[in-house]
Amino acid sequence: MRTRLFAASAAALVATFAAPALAQDTTTAEARAEAFKALPYWPGFWVSEQYLHTTISGNAAPRPPGSPPLERLNGFDAPYNDEGKARQAEAARTRAGRRADGWGYPMMMDAATPFQVMITPEETMIANGYGEVRHIYTDGRPFPAEEDLWPTVWGTSIGHWEGNALVIETVQVQMPYTYFHGGPVFSEEAKYTERMHLEGDRLVDEFTVEDPVTLTGPWSKTITHVREEGYDRMIQMDFSNDRTGNENGVNTIEPPADEREPQQ
Repeated sequence: MRTRLFAASAAALVATFAAPALAQDTTTAEARAEAFKALPYWPGFWVSEQYLHTTISGNAAPRPPGSPPLERLNGFDAPYNDEGKARQAEAARTRAGRRADGWGYPMMMDAATPFQVMITPEETMIANGYGEVRHIYTDGRPFPAEEDLWPTVWGTSIGHWEGNALVIETVQVQMPYTYFHGGPVFSEEAKYTERMHLEGDRLVDEFTVEDPVTLTGPWSKTITHVREEGYDRMIQMDFSNDRTGNENGVNTIEPPADEREPQQ
């Protein structure tokens, strides 16, 4: 009797946490191969065009004269309400000399650190050189139930394909500015919608952010990515090389640890 009860409980548990049905049949090798044929391929190591050829200073190489301006995800020009303006003022007051734990989302999509895009029928995974990873599930599942969602640095994402464009919805992003000092001050209630697609040799990511806590209305930006030709493989690092310093409220670059004068 106890064995039957245990088996029934285990079956119920598996049913509760089982993945939802895929949007298309990929249960056989042949079906999965067919599903792959319908997907785009975005090889290479992509970097925000804003930061192409960035040096340790954090400054990118000058762009050619006449180049169109590039948009940013830092939220400096977002339509903030009173709460958003207060957060932005506090961020400006505390930003100088503050070090980061990584890029986080959404800033990893507008950063000097290259990322790869790995596309399968079930999910698209985006991973950068600091080991930051986005899992975008495209198997037809909805968002988890509210009691199974909580804020994380990279949020929870689901997506679907519209032709060769990946449409992504991301929710429950831990306040970006908390993780990276250059990030926007959006709240954990913000919803991010992306439309990512290839245009020629650029990977285009169209963002719209809606946040009832900090914004008066939707805020949209388009980020373009280009291939970083200096990479021949993905090299994973941690973020411990942040050498940001502060001198009279101005960011500086500290010497490497082995070149610093010992503390008195």
